[in-house]
Amino acid sequence: MLKSGKDYLEGLRDGRVVYIGRERVDDVPSHPAFRNAARAFADFYDMKRDPALRDALTYEEDGERHSIYYMKARTKDDLAKRSHAHRILAEPSFGLLGRSPDYIASFVTGMNLRPELFGPYAGNVRAYYKFMRDNDIFAAHAIVSPQASRDPDFFQRKNLPNPACRVIAEDDDGVVISGMKMLATGSALADEIWIGNILPLSPEAKAESITFAVPCNAKGVSLWSRKPFAPAAPSEFEAPLTYRFDEADAMVMFDNVKVPWERVFVHNDPALSRGLYIETAAHSYGNHHSNVRLLVKMQFLTGLASRIAQANGAAEVPAVRETLGRLAALEALLEAVVAGQIQAAEEWPVPGYLTFNRRMMYAGLNWGVENYSLVIDTLRELCGGGMLQMPADGSVLEDAGMAEQFRTFWQTPHMGALDRMKLFRLAWDIIGSELGGRHLQYEKFFPGASFIVRNHNYREAPWTAWQGRIDTILQRMTPPPELTEAAE
Repeated sequence: MLKSGKDYLEGLRDGRVVYIGRERVDDVPSHPAFRNAARAFADFYDMKRDPALRDALTYEEDGERHSIYYMKARTKDDLAKRSHAHRILAEPSFGLLGRSPDYIASFVTGMNLRPELFGPYAGNVRAYYKFMRDNDIFAAHAIVSPQASRDPDFFQRKNLPNPACRVIAEDDDGVVISGMKMLATGSALADEIWIGNILPLSPEAKAESITFAVPCNAKGVSLWSRKPFAPAAPSEFEAPLTYRFDEADAMVMFDNVKVPWERVFVHNDPALSRGLYIETAAHSYGNHHSNVRLLVKMQFLTGLASRIAQANGAAEVPAVRETLGRLAALEALLEAVVAGQIQAAEEWPVPGYLTFNRRMMYAGLNWGVENYSLVIDTLRELCGGGMLQMPADGSVLEDAGMAEQFRTFWQTPHMGALDRMKLFRLAWDIIGSELGGRHLQYEKFFPGASFIVRNHNYREAPWTAWQGRIDTILQRMTPPPELTEAAE
């Protein structure tokens, strides 16, 4: 079943508990903090129902049409179709919606290339994949324990409950969960939340090693939102990105939440709780989406940089052309990394299925961690003081005299005053606004701290083959007989 945008919006009115500070949000799709982002996700669903995009965004299986990101790839062409769909779906938001519905769906699909890894819970993993596919589910996820929980001895000394999400009881019907998980981006706007552990757990942390999924409106679940930015954007003219694409981030609180056994995927197994992401195709499928989404965002930023240079009359200055050329080279490099993941696809994790090349996928994640700040800083330099020279807001256009002065004195030989204002408003929204600051932090840390990302790259590198080449040379380096005799 392909969900419509209208169905999606109505589904958000399900009694979920969302807090902004002490305010409880009664109607998510109409609240100023969420309504425009909800509309953007509704458009995401409607795109898949567009007859012109049917073949690009959907596939047929079990007699029904489904979102193509649920397709299990058996050929490179299948992988290319998945990748192309991610790009089409990311372009309307310019890659700013990092946790769109195709993200976690890709993780769950990747797990189902090897569901037997989950042992006694394999049937649950298969059933949850089918549930998501058949109902076109939008799932968020939270797979990191709160920072405070990293010192459990502190809570023992203070006789306080550890804030980490954990099993506190179990019976024939399921497990009872309490504690907190971070960071559930998009959860206020999703249908379900996947809870797990992407960081290694100690062997003793069995209660924390639970992996499960719950509806966003499950009893005892509450979502504590960060400060929303959208309410401060009065119009698309003043803040075009904040107005539409303020993707909500939230902490997830569990207060004695009952999770039925059929929604449990890992239990009392710290190693598997993390291993499931890297021993199945989950990481490969899910983070290929992240690479494609970042590529779309990079193309947006590179195009914006070019327009800024034109507006400033500097596009033909050799140093500026060199700067733009460097941005274009970075974009092309990321494009090549994305394409390489398909061309160098692996028959993995089991025969008969293909997955995106893991080394190249992790290299793409590292590209974002290392380069996004650089790209934003380059864009900032190209803008110079232009963003700070604009009037406070568009109200100057409502006064005939001020509007005339504005059009006269703020224009340049290269661009009219109003077009300059719009362009610099857009640039500020991704460089200097709270939304821009959030994205700077997001791209640097969403796949984990840099050392975690590089550890993935280290793990997947073919060290034995590379070292073998060095050993071949060393073996050929036979010392002259006189040196050998001297050594003896």
